[in-house]
Amino acid sequence: MSALPTLYHLIDGQPFASSRPPFENRNPATGALIGHVCEADAGIVDRAVQAARRALRGPWARLDEHDRAALLRRTADRIRARFDDFLAAEVADTGKPVSLARTVDIPRGAANFEVFADQIANTATESFRTATPDGRGALNYGLRTPRGVIAVICPWNLPLLLTTWKVAPALAFGNTVVVKPSEDTPTTTALLAEVMREAGVPDGVFNVVHGFGPDSAGQYLSEHPDVDGITFTGETRTGAAIMRAAATGVRPVSLELGGKNAGVVFADCDLDAAVAGIARAAFLNSGQVCLGTERVYVQRPLFDTFVQRLRAEAGMLRPGDPRDAATRFGPLVSATHRRKVLDCYARARADGATVVTGGGVPQLPDALAGGYWVQPTIWTGLPDASPVLREEIFGPCCHVAPFDDEDEAVARANDSAYGLATTIWTRDLARAHRVAAAIEVGVAWVNCWYLRDLRTAFGGARQSGIGREGGAHGLEFYTELRNVCIKL
Repeated sequence: MSALPTLYHLIDGQPFASSRPPFENRNPATGALIGHVCEADAGIVDRAVQAARRALRGPWARLDEHDRAALLRRTADRIRARFDDFLAAEVADTGKPVSLARTVDIPRGAANFEVFADQIANTATESFRTATPDGRGALNYGLRTPRGVIAVICPWNLPLLLTTWKVAPALAFGNTVVVKPSEDTPTTTALLAEVMREAGVPDGVFNVVHGFGPDSAGQYLSEHPDVDGITFTGETRTGAAIMRAAATGVRPVSLELGGKNAGVVFADCDLDAAVAGIARAAFLNSGQVCLGTERVYVQRPLFDTFVQRLRAEAGMLRPGDPRDAATRFGPLVSATHRRKVLDCYARARADGATVVTGGGVPQLPDALAGGYWVQPTIWTGLPDASPVLREEIFGPCCHVAPFDDEDEAVARANDSAYGLATTIWTRDLARAHRVAAAIEVGVAWVNCWYLRDLRTAFGGARQSGIGREGGAHGLEFYTELRNVCIKL
């Protein structure tokens, strides 16, 4: 074992190792080993769940919503106070450019705590005056109580942002949590545990276990009988496995899963805005965004021009050291994921795609040559039935196809097992409303992409997930609603 840092599990405020050997943490930009991470066995997961269970009955239970809101705000303040630490960890774990992490991931990680601090201060429940035979009546009112111990299983693409997106509402509504970060991006969650303690969150309220999915921390946590609810963001197949585990004990799940999102560009759009918007939707974070656009449908009169303009945008994405403020394009998260994306690139060529740009691995200087890089890629010419247009790739790529009229565009956008998001580009306001209502997704953007108000509902349809997150919409998962009836 080298002198590189080792990340331990955090349980009841204390670090723990486990019987399994640590696994490696590598920098995606260089492939260099940057640390080791303890892998949880079943005993470690049980210890974490029991710590969270005890904390539900401890000092945490005696805090009211104003006290919890204050803790959340202090947590947000501490994230900002340690901004540079979080930034360095996020960039080292994910390989994303510092320009992106600085403006999106770390600020949003802090903002999530503030949004839900506001939410608990403004959450009302229903009440009804009910008639009774004696004429005196009864009062019925809703009472929301914490669901209990929440398992938070997080993805690797936006590790701090999406972890806090789940942890903040869980704690706001009085739950305790056991968090399993992705094995590829564990460091910001470990930092978050430190920040929670600095902010005064009681021991046992926030616990962290590291590891993988099957036969590791993810499976043990999903199957644990003392976990009261499971929230997960990630691949649809993993979500299905979590649902099967949650069926034992009939425990609720909140799942934000995969997508094969469509962008629809009408001939009357603002062309400059549409090209820039689709380029961002396809290539931001090297395409590793669940809301990204991998299928683009462009009205035929605009098609050739749009493809060439999008090609030029992709050509401006130069890979470079993620720590350099000028870099706008980073690597994929791991060697395993790069193999998957490159296999999809090869399959597109084999299926007869026209490669407009990209399709391979860029040439890089020696310092970055060991990283997990692929080129931003655009295809045309594939039939809608091609596996490349049916399966989520999660890389910096998109296929562009022409369409003739609105009905065709909607039908092709809906021709997917998924239903997470869409982006629509048109100057026709009536058309914008029609198409946004007709495409079967959880989020529809018009003349924009990835513009989020954190109070709004977020989630997917069909194989893109179950449930909604954001603002008051998370109440259904993070709380139990009890009706209290008082005879007057």
